[in-house]
Amino acid sequence: MATVTSSGQIPATPDTGTPVPETPRWVPIRSLAPRHRPRILAHLLALPEGDRYLRFGHPATDAQIGRYVDLIDFERDEVFGIFNRRLDLLAMAHLAHMGDHARTHAAEFGVSVRPSHRGRGFGGRLFEHAMLHARNRHVDTLVVHALSENLPMLRIARSAGAKVHRDGGDAEAVLKLPPETLGTQVEELIGRQAAELDYNLKRGARRLDDLLGIIADVHAGVGGSGGLGSQ
Repeated sequence: MATVTSSGQIPATPDTGTPVPETPRWVPIRSLAPRHRPRILAHLLALPEGDRYLRFGHPATDAQIGRYVDLIDFERDEVFGIFNRRLDLLAMAHLAHMGDHARTHAAEFGVSVRPSHRGRGFGGRLFEHAMLHARNRHVDTLVVHALSENLPMLRIARSAGAKVHRDGGDAEAVLKLPPETLGTQVEELIGRQAAELDYNLKRGARRLDDLLGIIADVHAGVGGSGGLGSQ
């Protein structure tokens, strides 16, 4: 879903052609929990029809997306997200463990990025994060099922070394993962703690903004009524 750009270039958004900033060297990616279902639903419902088609393989309706979100198993699977300062979900990935699949240690990856934040490499960053998380959970195979026309997603998988098999309009990318190491464990731990800190700072900033807004509204109300001098 996300556009992959070469290093050093400032890409343009597909909708407006307006240049957008390069992806920072580090992007805070936070694990999501059941309490984030409303934010996940809002993110997916905001996707335009074409994006829904590429993400789910069919033009998913609001009701179908709602059922998908309700059925996410946070105990078995992992869901990751990238938030802005207002804690809107800009991009998310679902790493679903395939326990009933022929590859018993496989997981399937799916991703979506808000149209206004394409071209920043969020899809690729989420894929890298999913690979790290999967390795540390003894997953040896990462699978991406996508439409053959979903070139950005297939490009992300290929750039990581996945082998892509096409069957008409469908494609499957299969990436073999190396075993975990002490380095991958430490990397994930540091990344998780940093992302949690970033999220808490954003949550505190949002609460402060809301409080300042309430104070401003109260002040405006008092001023509009003439204040105490009008009594």
